[in-house]
Amino acid sequence: MEGIDYRVEVLGRVDLDSNDVISKERNEKIGLFTVKRASKWIEEAKMRPIPKMLFGEFWFEGELCILFADTNLGKSILAVQIGNSISKSKAIPPFNLDAPKQTILYFDFELSTKQFENRYSKEYSEHYDFDNNFIRIEIDSDIEIPDGQDFEGFLCDSLENSITSTNAKIIIIDNITFLRNGNESAKDALPLMKQLKALKSKYGLSILVLGHTPKRDLSKPLTINDIAGSKMLGNFCDSAFAIGQSSFESGLRYLKQLKQRNTEQIYDSENVCVCQISKHENFLEFEFLDYSDERNHLKEFKKSDREELIGEVKALSAIGKTQREIRDVLGISLGAVNKYLNI
Repeated sequence: MEGIDYRVEVLGRVDLDSNDVISKERNEKIGLFTVKRASKWIEEAKMRPIPKMLFGEFWFEGELCILFADTNLGKSILAVQIGNSISKSKAIPPFNLDAPKQTILYFDFELSTKQFENRYSKEYSEHYDFDNNFIRIEIDSDIEIPDGQDFEGFLCDSLENSITSTNAKIIIIDNITFLRNGNESAKDALPLMKQLKALKSKYGLSILVLGHTPKRDLSKPLTINDIAGSKMLGNFCDSAFAIGQSSFESGLRYLKQLKQRNTEQIYDSENVCVCQISKHENFLEFEFLDYSDERNHLKEFKKSDREELIGEVKALSAIGKTQREIRDVLGISLGAVNKYLNI
């Protein structure tokens, strides 16, 4: 309309046609945002190193990555194997390792010292020779929490102090449930992921966090939504991959890439990495076998399975479980619960 000035105002009454737009550092901040010309972002990015592979296309330097799987599928076994690989600069075939040999911190909140020894020895003798770059950390249960601090706060402070005292840039956390008591909803997951991302940015870290999947329908492909807790965990990570169990053969596992930012999706549902867990001499590890279609490893859902599932849904409802609770216990959708209750 005539008489109205439609010029866009940026950073307080600055004409976009002016050469002075976003020209001063003090003008690059607008509350939560950092505002720069695209060309300036590119110039700054040129000065940063190209991210190197830590575990093939699954995990790159500078990423906050989540590895998740159901219980007893080998998350910790693979995570230790990855850490060992980086500490010795020795790739895990067939996955590339571009990063140099360096220190890694493995926060082990799962295994006891004796359990760890058993995995990396021949019946508690002839122990595997880890490199000095591999530093394993566990919680000292005898330490008292300082006055005025809760367990979660003390744990996160201790984690940060471990990073600064060792100058390590590669961090593996086994597993995520020990960092925060609640990660089952968005309000619990968001502070946790923000805290990890802040540490990553502050110290230039690469972080691999192990997560869990609740009971799920094994006839369906793995997705990023299968991480236990809120989708926020998947939204805030840079990359994610999962271990699936093969229904074709109980001893087989497969690795599937579910989120990536530094590469295209290589290991998707049509090209999962099939592995088996082996112990050669004194080291428990994932051994790559072949590439495969995920469909070859999914459970065939038979009529008898459906009838059994309907019975479980109704039995849980009869003892007072809500539809959401039934969904979580059985690993099926809320819609399926409602449908089965009305059959």
